[in-house]
Amino acid sequence: MSKPYRAAIFDIGGVLTVSPVTRIKNFCVSHAIADEVRYAIFAPEDGPWSRFERSELTPEGFAEVFDEHVRPTGSPARGEAFLKWFFQGFEPRPEMLAVVEHLRGRVKLGSITNNVAREESPRRRTSGLDVHSLFDVVVESAIVGVRKPEPRIYEIACEQLEIEPTQAVFLDDLGANLKGARALGMHTIKVDESHRAIDELEEALGIPLPRP
Repeated sequence: MSKPYRAAIFDIGGVLTVSPVTRIKNFCVSHAIADEVRYAIFAPEDGPWSRFERSELTPEGFAEVFDEHVRPTGSPARGEAFLKWFFQGFEPRPEMLAVVEHLRGRVKLGSITNNVAREESPRRRTSGLDVHSLFDVVVESAIVGVRKPEPRIYEIACEQLEIEPTQAVFLDDLGANLKGARALGMHTIKVDESHRAIDELEEALGIPLPRP
């Protein structure tokens, strides 16, 4: 029997595309950026990347702070070059995009994404995907000024979809983001490189879903 979920809400990076987290780690390895420096830039809730995702830093401001962290290590990487690389986008996951397309018209569809640079074009902000044509609602941290796992960003998505959090299934690849959604009552599904998330979403919604 179908459960009373009225909406499916998807993360973008790591769900609809390959993981930016993995790609950033690989970038740092290839540019001789030590793990502790990468962590200081990208991990803390009040760190440079998190501030960039809330639009508290401009691209130029983030690049400057990136350089402040990296330059003393001797790495040749610079913030401006990193952003140019980052905004090339990430490889899509066709199997997950097919699921979204299949659900259109069957449930309400939303996306919640931690992204950067609100002045960039929508597609460049969202890993190269035209997600605004896929979803009824797209909530971007760079636009609303809060980021996952802050409760408010999930509330905004539910308000715009006109549902209660308990009526939503939320898919993400990061445990912290899932925990934040679960605290509000959402049904959460962790996405990895397998197709297990599709199986779990099919069971939750009671809707047969396509497989590769």
